[in-house]
Amino acid sequence: MTNIAVIDTGICNLRSVTKALEAVNATPLVVRSPAELATAGAAGLVLPGVGALRDCVASLRATGLGDSVRAWIAADQPFLGVCLGMQALFEHSEEGDVTGLGIFPGRVVRFRRPPEFKIPHMGWNTVRFLQPRSPLRTGLSPDSDAFYFVHSYYCVPAEGALVLAECDYGGAFCAAIARGRVFATQFHPEKSQAKGLQIYRNFAAVTESQASA
Repeated sequence: MTNIAVIDTGICNLRSVTKALEAVNATPLVVRSPAELATAGAAGLVLPGVGALRDCVASLRATGLGDSVRAWIAADQPFLGVCLGMQALFEHSEEGDVTGLGIFPGRVVRFRRPPEFKIPHMGWNTVRFLQPRSPLRTGLSPDSDAFYFVHSYYCVPAEGALVLAECDYGGAFCAAIARGRVFATQFHPEKSQAKGLQIYRNFAAVTESQASA
């Protein structure tokens, strides 16, 4: 069983994520500081999140885990960001005029849609994958699958090659990103039933491969 660290920012859906990892035979290790991460012996790292991005980023900076995430991603170690854990990776967000971790160039913007599109975007929606060889999509449908979303803001990467998947809600938006062993999803895999568990299973497989290399 692969050890995967899960960052507790104090506002994340910690139990749902750890249960999902356990369901795919990974061992989740909750960490709240750089020291805990350093001694966890984890081969993978997950940054989940719900709520306000300002609180998520503030927690990462206060604990020093923001720098840990930067170093982890810079080393191309297996990483999975979920919802706010994806938004926090970019430079700036319109939600509260927040400066993110700046790991990837780009911004987070609020949905601006006609009145018939309710905000937040909440519920199941179809995700279309753009990187056919990405290990995160192993075992999923060849073109698209449905996942569960809850968000009012979405990421706009400055680099198109970073986009792993798109979703449509009154217009296309970035639903997931990937580069090397680093992945992040705007949707919640832990709330997306069998397809969501496949995402975690695929991430655990990437982590296990890294651990045995």
